[in-house]
Amino acid sequence: MRVKELHPLCCITLESPHTLDEDNDANKPPPEPATNLTRSRSLPATSLTGGSNRRSLTTAGSVAGILYKWTNFSKGWRSRYFLLRNGILSYSKIRRPENLNLLSSSDDVRLIGNISADRLSRMDSCSGRRKQEKNVGIVHLKVSSFRESKSDDRKFYIFTATKTLHLRTDSISDKAAWLQALASAKCIFPLRSLNGDFSFTSPKDLSISTERLKKRLHEAGMNENLVKECEQIMLSEFSEMHGQIRLLHEERTNLFDALRQLEEANLEAGGSGIHSSLGRGKFSECSTTASSDGKQEFEDVSEEDEPSFHDTKEYFNEPNIGSGSNLSNNSGYADIKRRTKLPDPAEKEKAVSLWSMIKDNVGKDLTRVCLPVFFNEPISSLQKCFEDLEYSYLLDQAYEHGKSGNGLLRALNVAAFAVSGYASTEGRHCKPFNPLLGETYEADFPEKGIRFFSEKVSHHPTVIASHCEGKGWKFWGDTNLRSKFWGRSIQVEPVGVLTLEFDDGEVFQWSKVTSTIYNIILGKLYCDHHGVMQIRGNRQYSCTLKFKEQSILERNPHQVNGFVEDVAGRKAATVFGKWDDSLYYVAGDGVSKTKVSDPASNASLLWRRTKPPLNVTRYNLTSFAITLNELTPGLKEMLPPTDSRLRPDQRHLENGEYEKANLEKQRLERRQRMSRQLQESGWRPRWFDKQGENETFKYTGGYWEARGYRKWDDCPNIFGEFTEEQLPDSA
Repeated sequence: MRVKELHPLCCITLESPHTLDEDNDANKPPPEPATNLTRSRSLPATSLTGGSNRRSLTTAGSVAGILYKWTNFSKGWRSRYFLLRNGILSYSKIRRPENLNLLSSSDDVRLIGNISADRLSRMDSCSGRRKQEKNVGIVHLKVSSFRESKSDDRKFYIFTATKTLHLRTDSISDKAAWLQALASAKCIFPLRSLNGDFSFTSPKDLSISTERLKKRLHEAGMNENLVKECEQIMLSEFSEMHGQIRLLHEERTNLFDALRQLEEANLEAGGSGIHSSLGRGKFSECSTTASSDGKQEFEDVSEEDEPSFHDTKEYFNEPNIGSGSNLSNNSGYADIKRRTKLPDPAEKEKAVSLWSMIKDNVGKDLTRVCLPVFFNEPISSLQKCFEDLEYSYLLDQAYEHGKSGNGLLRALNVAAFAVSGYASTEGRHCKPFNPLLGETYEADFPEKGIRFFSEKVSHHPTVIASHCEGKGWKFWGDTNLRSKFWGRSIQVEPVGVLTLEFDDGEVFQWSKVTSTIYNIILGKLYCDHHGVMQIRGNRQYSCTLKFKEQSILERNPHQVNGFVEDVAGRKAATVFGKWDDSLYYVAGDGVSKTKVSDPASNASLLWRRTKPPLNVTRYNLTSFAITLNELTPGLKEMLPPTDSRLRPDQRHLENGEYEKANLEKQRLERRQRMSRQLQESGWRPRWFDKQGENETFKYTGGYWEARGYRKWDDCPNIFGEFTEEQLPDSA
């Protein structure tokens, strides 16, 4: 039985073009493999295009090669075999040379890049124990678009109504060749309405005449009975063929209806400047910004904003290509399981006399004092920076308010975010680990729509730089913590500027207030934040917040009061609340001393702190902080050797192995004391840089790309053994 071969715009057949004659001819060569995509011979090209020029285009040579396709953050970039033919781009996981018989000697195929058998063997050295992958991904160029990356000269994107392919080549010339091939193939089937000349002959209009057959049989001298019998056989065969044609017609009509819906979705996306978000869940895979001339241009799509990625296997398991509801449920965020408590301690902790530790360190910089791990919590200062983004949804809301033209609510949400970072400090009396020079920390939280990265960029003074990207915003800054022992208290003064920039160009900047821990020797330990925070905006609104210092007889501690004013100095809203509980606002020049508990108050809630975890430890970590040092399955293999999660003393403390933690901390403190000499010998941060002496460290890029390739050659093992001989010569 003949396997149907359909037009590329209708469907793809993955079987070989067998015919009935093959069973009768054993000497014929074996059929071509299943991945050869051929256009329909049952539907002439002229019936679709109306001309011979299009026929010559559709029979032009195909293009094939190896491209690297982004899959997800756990697997990174993976090589795929791509074949471009007849306006269709197909890709497959088949990489073994013995299984890559995709092309016959008669095929007119141009190869891009080096896809020799030796290279394919190296790319899949462990594939000998695998079963052959048979799934093939399909992209119809008629209902797709593509463009090159603005940040990577070897990367480009292909957008469809249901997914986005992130692709990379080995060289710039290979990328140019692929883009040229895609542009040429797209010209074969230009994007135009499917309501044009795509009409087929209806089965109702098909008929057959037996007059010529009867005339010829009569001329041959056959009798009337034999002629009628032949006529009956012919009509019976025609009736059977007519039924098959009718089923084929219905099938193609349904397929064209599905393609028409995809095309309409693509046209709507193209008209608005935004690609369709079918199946992408909450976050779109690309965004747009208005340029100065009023035109819409696509921003560079980054892996940081991608909610989901479709590979060959997942894509072909989707039952309904026209339904977006099923796709949105497959984003994978609901499957992310983060821990809710720390590991149970392996040994009993021994208390340490605090006075014996600090009596000789009064007035000294806390960062230079070596304390036992008893006074530490199992996270580093790099992770502590990311803890400030626990309520990042406030920035998402600020972005949406700004898009809708409500600049006041944007400024209020930014103010709430600046205050929310202090909520996790309530009851936290332990000191985070001081990072080693060059130590880094990454946080990928797709369920929150953010990716964060930080690095210790200086040892004297201690400076930590961080960078985070969310939906429509970027947040970065560097912080120099100046801390002092004053016998009765510890005072921490952050020095540095935090910057928040939205995609529409609005920027807010502020600095943190002073933090103090009281009653070090006697009494109950408590933490307080005090000072004035100026949140400066570059457009219409700015905000001033005052953190009131707690007094001995204070009945209502942790108060925050402030206001939002416009460029003319007029108060647009009043803000009040507590930094460890909630924040409210009243539009206009309201009364800043309004009680939050007053039911008659017309205040609106901006932010409220989440409830503490059920499994409380002596560290009093929040539910969010408990997840920061977690090594989720498969993450360790992706991390650079400088990540805080790999720091041994911190890991031992988290596991309750206090003796091992103290030994490792003393070893790393000796290595830390070499950092100043290392920095004076010309050491430079790997991922951050600043233009001037008074400028802020900014992320230079490249970390997430290196993570995808797992290339950490220039990242030293800072937690391993270290000797003075390893220091570079100062000369």
